[in-house]
Amino acid sequence: METVDVKEIRKKLEKDLDHKRFEHTLGVSYTACALAMCHQADIDKARIAGLLHDCAKCMDNEKKIAICKKQNIEINNIEKQNPFLLHAKVGCYIARKQFHIHDTDILNAVLNHTTGRPGMSLLEKIIYIADYIEPGRKHAPNLNEVRRLAFKDLDEALIKILQDTLLYLRNIDSPVDPATQQTYDYYINRNHTHKEQEI
Repeated sequence: METVDVKEIRKKLEKDLDHKRFEHTLGVSYTACALAMCHQADIDKARIAGLLHDCAKCMDNEKKIAICKKQNIEINNIEKQNPFLLHAKVGCYIARKQFHIHDTDILNAVLNHTTGRPGMSLLEKIIYIADYIEPGRKHAPNLNEVRRLAFKDLDEALIKILQDTLLYLRNIDSPVDPATQQTYDYYINRNHTHKEQEI
């Protein structure tokens, strides 16, 4: 992996993000490092991906849309209706362009941290899960159970998060990104320790 100045990344993010989002970012990076230690993943990559996962979160929606149009980044129907969801795609672009990250695994971890994807890498799973369980999170469903699972079995933790996310979105009548459903279906079918269940 190329040499990355973590202090510079932190300094820039502290300027670009509001206080609450910056604190969340530090929490995700910290949690990602802990998960990386537990599951024998690259700690440096986990730290950087954790720091950068929400780098576009505080950008206004018009700017996110403009970047997507200019860079030919696809916007699906759900993202058109909810442009705040574009922060992962735009974040991946910013990580590459502004922070000079060229490691594909880090970029994919940023890109897929909101919906997941079928066949995620170890790092992608770690960032997706760390985003959900970092210490500042208080209100996500079944947090204690997911936190316990995360340090035991990443796939089980992933399935539980996806399941709870899909249930929550349907309960509040919010649109579901097809990628989230596809990711859930992939892991529930692949994981033999879980009985198949419909949400």
